[in-house]
Amino acid sequence: MLTLESSNIKPLVKFILNEREVNTALPKGILLLDFIRYHKNLMGTKIGCREGDCGACTILLGELKNGELVYQSVTSCLTPIGNAHGKHVVTIEGINMAELNAIQQAMVDTSGSQCGFCTPGFIMSMAGFCLSDKPATKENAIAAIDGNICRCTGYKSIERAAYKVATLMQQKGEADTLDFVAERDILPAYFRNIKSRLQLLSTLDGVLEIKPARTTYLGGGTDLYVQKHEAMVEADINFMLPQTHMKQVYQQGNRCIIGGASTVTDLINADAIQKAIPGFNKIVKLVSSTPIRNLATIAGNFVNASPIGDFTIMFLSLDAHIILSDGNNKRELPLRKFYKGYKQLDKLPNEYIETIWFELPAEGSLFNFEKVSKRTHLDIASVNTAICITVNGQLIMQASISAGGVNAVPTYLSATSAFLTGKVLTEELVEEATHIAQKEVSPISDARGSEAYKRLLLRQLMKAHFENVKCKIQKEDRRQQ
Repeated sequence: MLTLESSNIKPLVKFILNEREVNTALPKGILLLDFIRYHKNLMGTKIGCREGDCGACTILLGELKNGELVYQSVTSCLTPIGNAHGKHVVTIEGINMAELNAIQQAMVDTSGSQCGFCTPGFIMSMAGFCLSDKPATKENAIAAIDGNICRCTGYKSIERAAYKVATLMQQKGEADTLDFVAERDILPAYFRNIKSRLQLLSTLDGVLEIKPARTTYLGGGTDLYVQKHEAMVEADINFMLPQTHMKQVYQQGNRCIIGGASTVTDLINADAIQKAIPGFNKIVKLVSSTPIRNLATIAGNFVNASPIGDFTIMFLSLDAHIILSDGNNKRELPLRKFYKGYKQLDKLPNEYIETIWFELPAEGSLFNFEKVSKRTHLDIASVNTAICITVNGQLIMQASISAGGVNAVPTYLSATSAFLTGKVLTEELVEEATHIAQKEVSPISDARGSEAYKRLLLRQLMKAHFENVKCKIQKEDRRQQ
């Protein structure tokens, strides 16, 4: 085992683990889960699926953003230690107190734990809820544990525990969050000092320096660590998440600009996205879980090149463009031309997505996303599809439809989109559009459904698009009357 004490290598990764500062010269690609358990002997963080699905390994990452300390729940089984650089890593041991804290007590009071394997993950997710700036509603408390799975309780007892925690946090009022959680025995008092400690950590020479890698660019790691865990441990990695200049999401003129290191959560918190895609926060609940959304980048979803990448399908319908860079040279191309074949991209090995942009939809535009999967949440789609459509009354001024799971690549349905443009929205038009779409796809039978099933799904989901559009048109008509 390589340790700092036995190596002459300068420490490359430094962070605070619970209350203690950690320096390590271990490969930056080692996962936090393995570092926590096998190098620090903190066994409360459990090994479950190793794919970010079960939540048993949930921890908190705290970092300084615009001078404020922000905590997020993440799955440590997909988080390399390089992405913890300069941050506060909190495991279940890091929130233990002399007696049970208020979250742990809530789980006891409601019989929220049976076999106990999933319990640390649930408690850490609830701790993340207590540290967040979201309103202390029962709905937000439940949303905070959407990445945790329990096979014993049936969830109702855990839900009651989450409600108790939410009720407790409702008493915070205007009080400082860290002061409140410390005073109410929700979390240990040492959390109050973490902000100043991270500020000091960031001022030390070389502490936050991450040297560029040759070819491996890593965002959140939620895909790469599932596909090639062993290779990533020793890979020469260029970590994108610490690149704060690439995490901005903003409006510039009539464009929405998204940095290549922006996570899904960054989009959720961005006013520009809320303006461009009303209802976006509801849509993303169909895509992964809170801990994954806190890590996963939009650019990573594009580069993954999955034929059913949810965000790829959304941004295809928005006619997004990407700017690729190798650190020196840049080039731009439409996302619709990025995919050359199954898992084949118009991208050189040393290029990464630096920026994503799209024109803000015109007035009268409507956006809709539909998805069918075996589970409603936290699952890969059998078929997904998005539409961005501009209407004037019943006249379709412009339409852009994309679909996933129906071809070898995420697909923009160009013929269908062109057919709809300039026509009056009727049931007959929608029916004809679904037939045209069938000619643009060639799904295959696999574990997620037969060819015939996927064709049927696309047809039904397209109809769902237009039902949603008609409802919004009718709602707007009633508003204007």
